[in-house]
Amino acid sequence: MTCRRVEPRGIVTAGRTEDWHLGNATDHLPMLTLFHHPMLAACRFVRLSFGEFGEELVLIEEKPWTRRKEFLALNPAATLPVLLAESDIPIVGAPVIAEYLDETRGALKRDRRLLAEDPIGRAEIRRLVDWYLVKTEAEVTRHLVRERVLKPLMPAEMGGGSPDSTAIRAARSNIRQHMKYTNWLAGTRPWLAGSRISFADLAAAAAISVLDYLGEIDWTGNNSARDWYTRVKSRPSFRPLLADRVRGLSPAAHYADLDF
Repeated sequence: MTCRRVEPRGIVTAGRTEDWHLGNATDHLPMLTLFHHPMLAACRFVRLSFGEFGEELVLIEEKPWTRRKEFLALNPAATLPVLLAESDIPIVGAPVIAEYLDETRGALKRDRRLLAEDPIGRAEIRRLVDWYLVKTEAEVTRHLVRERVLKPLMPAEMGGGSPDSTAIRAARSNIRQHMKYTNWLAGTRPWLAGSRISFADLAAAAAISVLDYLGEIDWTGNNSARDWYTRVKSRPSFRPLLADRVRGLSPAAHYADLDF
């Protein structure tokens, strides 16, 4: 997947206004625009999902804490990710975007489909997407990203400041259980939800990649999870994530290594 980062029309940054437009992607589909933040797991999940279909996205990095009026017009909740679909209609939230992607791409390209064909298989995939994008987010990822990544970038009046060491310790203590569960899934199934790669693998990889960037994962004793993550990390859809960088916070030394 190729991604281009641009500024949306009407957004004034650093004293200038940038215009943007949608181009054409493969199969004569319009190039879609994703409002995202590179260190949010839900946004990474959407990027990976489109990447599996080989689709190019226009990426617009959004700082949701600023509550920019143009962004609020798209999503009054000021949450990410937000996809501008055909006719610039906003689709809000990673699970909703995933369903849109399956209905508009997966149903037509069944060899690349990221949902199972049977209802039970789809239910298991959706359960694991919820596990990693909701449960892992609530117990681990959200706190570490907020304290280590976002707070240093946010002004004090918007919640910025020194990291909360208590929140960091609590999140770190929860990582072990999530990695243990991932290791069990990877050790008992070809892919996390079954016999082929699915949205479940991409949701898990999105969350784990954020923690891996921050150097928060101890892979010791999690060999099955490590082997699975290496396979996902080696896929073409993952390459743009390995190039992501956060200002003032370099990734762990092994982050971009395929053989770690």
